[in-house]
Amino acid sequence: MQPSSPVRTRIAPSPTGEPHIGNMYVALVNWAFARRSGGQFLVRIEDTDRARFVAGAEAMVLEAMRWLGLDYDEGPDKGGPVGPYRQSERLEVYREHIERLMAGGHAYRCFCTAERLKELRQKQGGEVTGYDRLCRALGADESARRAAGGEPHTVRLAVPQEGKTRFEDGLRGPIEIENRLVDDQVLLKSDGYPTYHLAVVVDDHLMGITHVIRAEEWIVSTPKHILLYEALGWTPPKFYHLSLIRNPDRSKLSKRRNPTNVLWYREEGFLPEAVTNYLGMLGHSMPDGRETFTLEEFRREFSWARVGTTAPVFDLEKFEWLNGVWIRRLGAEELAARLKAGGFVPAGFPEARLAGAVRLTQERMRRLKEFADLSAFFAARLPYEAALLVPDKKGKPLKTAAEVRAVLEHLKIMLAGLSDWRAIAMEEAGRKLAEELGWKPGDLFTPLRVAVTCRRVSTPLFETMEVLGRQECLVRLDEAIEKAKTLA
Repeated sequence: MQPSSPVRTRIAPSPTGEPHIGNMYVALVNWAFARRSGGQFLVRIEDTDRARFVAGAEAMVLEAMRWLGLDYDEGPDKGGPVGPYRQSERLEVYREHIERLMAGGHAYRCFCTAERLKELRQKQGGEVTGYDRLCRALGADESARRAAGGEPHTVRLAVPQEGKTRFEDGLRGPIEIENRLVDDQVLLKSDGYPTYHLAVVVDDHLMGITHVIRAEEWIVSTPKHILLYEALGWTPPKFYHLSLIRNPDRSKLSKRRNPTNVLWYREEGFLPEAVTNYLGMLGHSMPDGRETFTLEEFRREFSWARVGTTAPVFDLEKFEWLNGVWIRRLGAEELAARLKAGGFVPAGFPEARLAGAVRLTQERMRRLKEFADLSAFFAARLPYEAALLVPDKKGKPLKTAAEVRAVLEHLKIMLAGLSDWRAIAMEEAGRKLAEELGWKPGDLFTPLRVAVTCRRVSTPLFETMEVLGRQECLVRLDEAIEKAKTLA
């Protein structure tokens, strides 16, 4: 018995590899439409392609959806009134419907070997290609006798050879195709497993799916599905085919050109809020045109009227920018917690310096993974070349080695004598010293920055020194003074 709901959508991934970001885009739209409509969202695992089955892939898909916050009402790990939710556990259901289709003359057994089919494909050309319907002419008795004798066979859809098949796409309008161009598609493979075409129709109907929302690559298969609905006496759901996400050169998004594994983005330190935000803006526009929005805001504002049919372009640089925006939206305490939870804080990082390091690196991060490098000098003293201590312009030294050694000594004395170790006090004292020594502040702060951070480019100098503390900074200045003695 089908559950009643105004809207029931589903995502039906195949466990054949890593969870693809394009599939999560489709999942997001299915989720948003169902939630916006007060309906239900299901997960069904389409695991009938046993040759491509990858152990653990199902778990990764469900993990990715949980990480992104795409909660679902029914699924293989939750159960529900129309389960099972793995197609490999529904084989008897498909066999029942195959028998029904064959009894009604809508399907037939095909005994053609793989070798014959390969030879047929090699010979064909022109507008009409596909199976030549050789076995469709077999009598019912002969077909049953050969099957009973154990002869390997598939079961094919008996596509009407006249007329047209039409359906309405919710995004693209009416679509029709001449039946002569529709192949007698295999519905049941010789191993007893259904193909996608049979299973998707049977499952969508029995699970009460009201709206099939999937990628545009399935448009060409939809006439076959419509014919199956008609053959089984069922009313088809509404169809919406989303444009495929493309690379900047308009090629199909693939891992050869861009990372496509959703969990790779988690490992790199993309926030789930940024991932759903970016996917949401690829094919859908917000009514006020804003580019930054929460998952809840996307759900609330979702409308088919604002879903485009132009293929959205996946731009990793813009994605990183957006992730940086979301990183900066977090409070420092929340960001520190996420860095810890994601394993982005290096082992042994001084806890006393973590909050300050997070606060000072937050503006520079576009991925959480960058924290380790941006904050490395907070955790330990790093190796560097003595020449970095010498301020220069376009590679030309602005001060002599003797002047750098002397100014480091002055800096140590000045800093050691400060009673106020706040950034504002240190900077004020530093500028005063520069004036006394006749140095430009920027030139004076170069050897100090390198001494303290071991780098020419770092987080704000005096805020960094405040986090490191007086003792650590003076020790690092001592080391810099010794290093400066090696300068020629």
